[in-house]
Amino acid sequence: MQISRIELTPGYTISRILKGGWHLAGGHGTVDQQQAIQDMLAFVEAGVTTFDCADIYTGVEALIGKFLKTHKDAFRNGSLQPVQIHTKYVPDYDRLSRLRQADTTAIIDRSLKRLGVEQLDLVQFSWWDYHVPGYVEAASHLQQLQQEGKIRFLGITNFDAAHLREMIDAGVKFIANQVQFSILDRRPVQDMHELTRSENIPYLCYGVVAGGFLSDRYLNQPDPPQPLENRSLTKYRLIIDEFGGYEFFQETLRLLRQIADKHQVDIAEVAGRFMLQEPLVAGIIIGARNQQHLRKIQLLDRFVLDAEDLTAIHNIIGRAKGPSGPVFGLERDKTGKHGSIMKYNLNESAS
Repeated sequence: MQISRIELTPGYTISRILKGGWHLAGGHGTVDQQQAIQDMLAFVEAGVTTFDCADIYTGVEALIGKFLKTHKDAFRNGSLQPVQIHTKYVPDYDRLSRLRQADTTAIIDRSLKRLGVEQLDLVQFSWWDYHVPGYVEAASHLQQLQQEGKIRFLGITNFDAAHLREMIDAGVKFIANQVQFSILDRRPVQDMHELTRSENIPYLCYGVVAGGFLSDRYLNQPDPPQPLENRSLTKYRLIIDEFGGYEFFQETLRLLRQIADKHQVDIAEVAGRFMLQEPLVAGIIIGARNQQHLRKIQLLDRFVLDAEDLTAIHNIIGRAKGPSGPVFGLERDKTGKHGSIMKYNLNESAS
C-alpha cells in the first residue's frame, strides 16, 4: 500500500507524508551517510517521495543530492517514481539588513549545486526578524529566480498571517505554508486559518509528534531531566509548558493511548493521523531517522479517526493554556526562552 498523495497546485503532486531532514543535520546523533541513502531509497519505494530540507541544514542538501545521483538511472528509467525536494531559503539574521538579489541568487545556486538539479521543486522562504525591512523584496528576489526557471514553486515557512499578507499583496504567489502545527501547538488555527483558506495556501506541518514527545515512550514517565538529548526535545519541551505543563501533557497522552488502543496503533500514529485529518493540511513532515520507522509511518494511511476520537482530542485541546499568539511569535523573540535556543546564523556556516 502506497502513501496517499495530494495535488498542492495543478500539475504538482506530493506524498502527504514528507520525510524530514533536520535530524540529518547534526545535533541528533552521528549520521551514517550510506545508511541514510539506503533509508531514502526505502522511503521512496514505500511512496514517501517528498523530502523536506533546508539550506541551513548542514550537509542535508548534499546528502539528498548523493541519493539522487546514486539512483539516477532508476529515476530515469522509471523503476523509481519521481521525488519532490522541498528546501528552504533562510538568510542569516546578521545579513538581513544588507540582503541583495545577488545574495539570494548565490544561495539558490548553491542549493541547486548541492542537490545536483537544474530546478528546485519548492523553495520555502523564512525571515528571522520583521523589524528588519526587506522580506517583501527578498520574496521578490525568489520570484525573479522562479521566472528564470531556477525555482518551480514558492512557499513560506514560519511567517505569521500579517506579514504573509504583505507579500501576497505585493504579487508573490505561494503554494504551501510550512508551520509548526500539532495537537500541542494550535497557533496556525488562531493566526492563519482565514488567510490560508482564502488564498488556498495549504499547510505542511512540522512538529507533529513534538520531537517524539507525542509517543508511548513518554506515557506515564517522569519529566525527563535536563539537559535533554537533542535540540528537538529541548524545543518541544518548552511547547509542553506552554500547552499546560507536564501533568496536563500526561493526561493528553493517556487520552491518545485510549484512542490508539481502539485503532491498534501507537500514540505517534494518532497524533499524525489527527493532523492529516485537519482542514487545510496538505501534508505532515515526519523526521524519521531511519527506515525502521517506515512500517509505523505506513499505518497512518490505514486507519481513520472517527467523530468520537476527534471530539475527545478537540475537547482536551480546548483546555490547553497555549501556546498563544501568532505563528512562530514565541520563537522570534530572541530574548525569550523559545528564541534563546534558536540558531539564527547557520546559512553561511552551512556553506
